[in-house]
Amino acid sequence: MKTLEVCYELDFSKINFLERKAKITAPKTFIFGAPKCGKTYLIYDYLSNFNTKEYIYIDFKDFRNDLEEVKNHLEEFIIQNEIKVVILENFDFSFEIPNCESIIISSHNNIDINGFDKLQVKALDFEEYLLHENRYHTATQAFNNFLKYGNMPGVVNLEEYNKEKRLQEILRLYTKDETFEKILKILFLNIDEKKSLFQLFNTLKNSMKISKDKFYEVVKIYENSGLVYFLPKYKQEKAVKKIYSYNHAFLNAITHTKKFKNEFTNMLFLQLEPSYNDIFYTDNVDFYIKEENYIVLSIPFFNPLLKSSIIKKLNKATKELEINKIDIVTVGYNEKFKLNNIEVEVLPFFEWAVS
Repeated sequence: MKTLEVCYELDFSKINFLERKAKITAPKTFIFGAPKCGKTYLIYDYLSNFNTKEYIYIDFKDFRNDLEEVKNHLEEFIIQNEIKVVILENFDFSFEIPNCESIIISSHNNIDINGFDKLQVKALDFEEYLLHENRYHTATQAFNNFLKYGNMPGVVNLEEYNKEKRLQEILRLYTKDETFEKILKILFLNIDEKKSLFQLFNTLKNSMKISKDKFYEVVKIYENSGLVYFLPKYKQEKAVKKIYSYNHAFLNAITHTKKFKNEFTNMLFLQLEPSYNDIFYTDNVDFYIKEENYIVLSIPFFNPLLKSSIIKKLNKATKELEINKIDIVTVGYNEKFKLNNIEVEVLPFFEWAVS
């Protein structure tokens, strides 16, 4: 049983792990999320609570592993070695989950497993990014790098000339073929845009042969895996949704066309998404958080000379919505002013994200 013996000898106690906000806390956990968001390192962190002889770690994407051996002998191996924790990384569900005190299963796909807690792992938010970043000494420098190259843990401390190439490699991990690749690309090319899936399908079918059913099936796979998000319009369920990527920097990795406002707004969405259950857009605001009566506007380059037009837009919003708080997020501008007894704070992303 060579594969099981080798997997049993793996020792992760010396791995340098940086804290994340997400943690595995339940003994039976299904952990899922988009590629390279840090699922494996959360598993290493969990294993640090155990003696190396108490766990076995099996990666189903490791070519060296004989999966038939695992399938046929894992249960017996667990009993013989009194193993307390079984890790099934990239599990393919080709056989029944074994019995064990603690079982951690990882996958890109969101699946319901009876008796297991679910933990979705997302890319770094800005606070986590600052913990991982070890080169830049000011928040402004860190923000510039975060904006340009995104939120993937494995990209943070690469040399700059390798970062875009690595982002492209990560994207290819989730594209099984040309169809998957082109669908992912058209979704990411339209971040922060109000585009219906039907519109995108019609655009795509002009450049390749694809059925409507296949297009919608692949989009659903990407949505379930957390690669893309679809933001609804407030109180208009049938309205076109806005599209967001799980990493704002992917846009730069797939096109030479610059869409700074779209990337910046996607970055704001990713900062808000883990904290709030219901986020919407309206005709006048980028993000409306109903549970907090809170508005966020994305205006990277705030110009005080245009404040009157911004106030006009906000006045419309406050007539339509119940609002307690308004933030306008910028690249580097600060200001505060009152609007109908509501404090409006204009502040840079790197302050807003950690506040």
